[in-house]
Amino acid sequence: FSDAIDGYVARRFNQVSDLGKFLDPLADKLLILTVLIALVGTRQADSVPVMILVCREFIVQGVRINAARLQTIIAASPVAKWKTVVQVVAVAMQILNLPLANLVLWLSVILALVSGGAYLWQSQKTNQSK
Repeated sequence: FSDAIDGYVARRFNQVSDLGKFLDPLADKLLILTVLIALVGTRQADSVPVMILVCREFIVQGVRINAARLQTIIAASPVAKWKTVVQVVAVAMQILNLPLANLVLWLSVILALVSGGAYLWQSQKTNQSK
């Protein structure tokens, strides 16, 4: 919730920066992945979807770093933002040991792969125009 408030305040007072566009998604990824890895360690989450998510995040971060090298910032897409929301819900469900937690985690994997593909597509277009 604090992340959403931070984003709202930044947009409301026109304090959005390229650095913020780069670091905000990175902070989200680190928080979510750290918790998911801890949940795998306590056997509260399946390792396969978590491994897929970790790989996706490394690939996307590499794409974003390469784009930044080319002086292009790839901001988080709406699908990527939904992926983060679904991941937060999945993490909460895993921690609370709720039914369907694994299904929600797999839904986040699907959204992650879709948004990751979009990042790759956008990166390809950026590389061709430079």
